[in-house]
Amino acid sequence: MGIHQITFSYNTEESEIKMPEYGRNVQALINVCKRIVDDYERQGYAEAIVDLMQNITPYNRNYEEHRKKLWHHFFRIANYDIKVSPPAGIEISPESDAIKPDRIAYPTATDRYRHYGAYVSKMIDRARKIDDPDKKKAFAMVIAGYMKTAFRNWNREHFISDESIKDDLANMSHRELVISNDVALEINEGVPRHLRQRTFHKGGKNQKFNNKNKFKKNNRRV
Repeated sequence: MGIHQITFSYNTEESEIKMPEYGRNVQALINVCKRIVDDYERQGYAEAIVDLMQNITPYNRNYEEHRKKLWHHFFRIANYDIKVSPPAGIEISPESDAIKPDRIAYPTATDRYRHYGAYVSKMIDRARKIDDPDKKKAFAMVIAGYMKTAFRNWNREHFISDESIKDDLANMSHRELVISNDVALEINEGVPRHLRQRTFHKGGKNQKFNNKNKFKKNNRRV
């Protein structure tokens, strides 16, 4: 397979991502694949892209069905305008995809992002209420890092790109928490203390600490 120069552009005026779960980079790779003249090389390039799509999207038990779905998604992103042969037994056309509504992987937003957990939704709700732009941006970075950790814990066998995490965060926050494409995400195990809501009052952690001290003093008197 030859080497093709690929330029990834993040211009907001660029054409819309056809399937956001795969990100703009996969779409760019498929566009490059279209321009390969040699049939054999183009076929191999397409199969490599489908392998990449498999790595960034989780599947449950049925490997063959998942692989079949990936090929359908590949052609959908390519607008069905690419000379590539899917594996035997897979028939792909715009008409066949159009009459199968179950092609949509996640029927609701809640189901689609459930692997991030309810904690992420609560953090996003808090972040959306922050007025200070810098604090809001910092909190968005923390949430994105936590989402990356949550996905890794949910499915350690599959890679998810930073771009996909950022897209999910933007969609979950109704485009209020948007992270620049040139910013790399870090793994966060939790929310920094200074960003947490202060909830430890009289009956909280300090009270427990005081109770322990009282217990120690009582033991000394015995």
